[in-house]
Amino acid sequence: MRTDQTFRVTDFILESGTVLPEAVLAYETLGSLSPDGSNAVIYCSHFGATHEQCKFLVGAGAPLDPARHFIVLTNLTGNGLSSSPNNTPAPFSGPDFPLITVRDNVRLQRALVDHLEVRRAALVLGHSMGALQTFEWAAAYPDFVAAALPFCGAARVSEHNRAFLESMLSILACDPGYREGRYDAPPTGAMKAVGRAWAPWAPTHGFYRQRAWEALGFDSLQAFLIDYWEATFASFDANNMVSQIRTWLAADIGAHPYYEGFEAALASITARTIVMPGATDAYFPQEDSEFEAAHMPNAECRPIPSDWGHWAGSGRNPGDNAFIGDAVRELLDLAVSHRLDLAQE
Repeated sequence: MRTDQTFRVTDFILESGTVLPEAVLAYETLGSLSPDGSNAVIYCSHFGATHEQCKFLVGAGAPLDPARHFIVLTNLTGNGLSSSPNNTPAPFSGPDFPLITVRDNVRLQRALVDHLEVRRAALVLGHSMGALQTFEWAAAYPDFVAAALPFCGAARVSEHNRAFLESMLSILACDPGYREGRYDAPPTGAMKAVGRAWAPWAPTHGFYRQRAWEALGFDSLQAFLIDYWEATFASFDANNMVSQIRTWLAADIGAHPYYEGFEAALASITARTIVMPGATDAYFPQEDSEFEAAHMPNAECRPIPSDWGHWAGSGRNPGDNAFIGDAVRELLDLAVSHRLDLAQE
């Protein structure tokens, strides 16, 4: 069974203390919830994407099979489907849209899965900003999450990653028509420039060395830059993009007062976790993932052996997809075994 829906929470209090009159979470469910409510998989979306871009791991016979799993695909705020600057009424529309943190997103998602009568998540997973949410899920709800697979992401934004994100915001701000988000017409030129600047960061040197854009249907570097990167970013609402970057910049599971620092937050994650960086990812390097896994009691770091950089987790490369899919199957098999063991006790 498939449903495309929205879940709404009135007077949703953000971490900042701001009250959003109505928080909207767009989502899709695939499959059916088991009688004991424990076959659920929560799949978090990434920057600039909707849940549709997460479906490369979903399908009959795929690692996430609706015949076996109840799959809840969520949409990150700021993506134009969930609460975003372009779909939220005044006084929080456009540039007045408040910061919605990763923790805020996960709190909203938890309200949804409680509404869906999910008793425990067999697996939470996601790519990039989806990985940020996965870490937050595992830290905030350790008794609820059986297994976690954050791939090509991190438990907090690094200073290097922060410098990249701030540079993208600076490019947009240089357009006089942007007017700090109060533009009369979309700042298309600036958004195309942001896309060009983004291009060497997500797929890294190995991708370009191999001319891997050809595997994606582009016959030249220039076509790839114009028809993918410029076109993709020109299609984004600028304020939505800024909102998601602000969410990304604020990511840090150790920032909550409940924890005594970042390492303590990592140590609180009890879920069986495979921290899966891209071996050549420029945003979230393997060294950071190794540090995270070393401070978690039930985790390992398993890099994707790919030249595709951050895009190793994007669903574009079949070999990378298979590597991620093997980890999904492994974690779900472990979750099933654990559930059976508990039932026999």
